[in-house]
Amino acid sequence: MSRPDRQFAYDPAVGWRVGRGGTAVCVHPYRVGMPPGAYASAGVPLPDLSLPAPPPSPEALELPTEREDLEGWLVATLRMASQDQIFTAVAWAERVATQRFASGDVVAALRRVLSVELARR
Repeated sequence: MSRPDRQFAYDPAVGWRVGRGGTAVCVHPYRVGMPPGAYASAGVPLPDLSLPAPPPSPEALELPTEREDLEGWLVATLRMASQDQIFTAVAWAERVATQRFASGDVVAALRRVLSVELARR
């Protein structure tokens, strides 16, 4: 899935996206390193985790309209940056994101994302 589908709406009461039956759904496979699937909720076997994570789709690289999708966009953006360009990519992403979202929200999202993204490089 390239962009969060309306059928997988963000449920603020639980803090994540859910499918029609209320089951948690990950809509950013490049973040978790495997394609979408009902691994925990329906017992689908896990894929081979030694394979590289799926790359972000072109749609995942478009600035989202919902604040809940900001972290996913930041991850996608930073995953596309080379090791030498990571700091340039962070500055660019911050500048672009603050055109749509409050600077405090952008900084908070960047802190959460960078704590993982910089560690995985």
